[in-house]
Amino acid sequence: MAADGPAITRLIAACAPLDVNSAYCNLLQCTHFADTCIVVERSGEILGWTSGYRPPTEPNSFFVWQVATARAARGQHLARRMINALLARPAAEGVTHLIATITDDNAPSWALFKSLSRAWGVPLTRSAMFDRDAHFAGAHDTEWLARIGPLPSRNSRNQDQEA
Repeated sequence: MAADGPAITRLIAACAPLDVNSAYCNLLQCTHFADTCIVVERSGEILGWTSGYRPPTEPNSFFVWQVATARAARGQHLARRMINALLARPAAEGVTHLIATITDDNAPSWALFKSLSRAWGVPLTRSAMFDRDAHFAGAHDTEWLARIGPLPSRNSRNQDQEA
């Protein structure tokens, strides 16, 4: 919902090494992609945000754009639970792979994707998607495509919710 935009923008800014999107980008995600994004709140405070979408050129995949967890909610598997909840939504029906781009230095994201891969018993592969020099003119680290799948059934993934 658009009203969450400012708090989401603040949360992302507090979660280095995430790229800080414009407030406008976050508002578009909250509205245009509401079915594939999730906010977790406690006592009116946003503790978690995961945004994603199904790429038009790869509709069987779910692309995780960002996962942000407030310091107060870390260590509680919130990121994993948000992804499982998103994949359980009707908007994710038929998804066979979970994908994201991650820089080498983003240890929390790599740990999350490795954890999901282990929990679901499926492979995690990695390949360069956007190269530092070829695509970012040296101004941003290489973004590696992390791909998990083929995903287990929804029921199998939902058993991971409590883990």
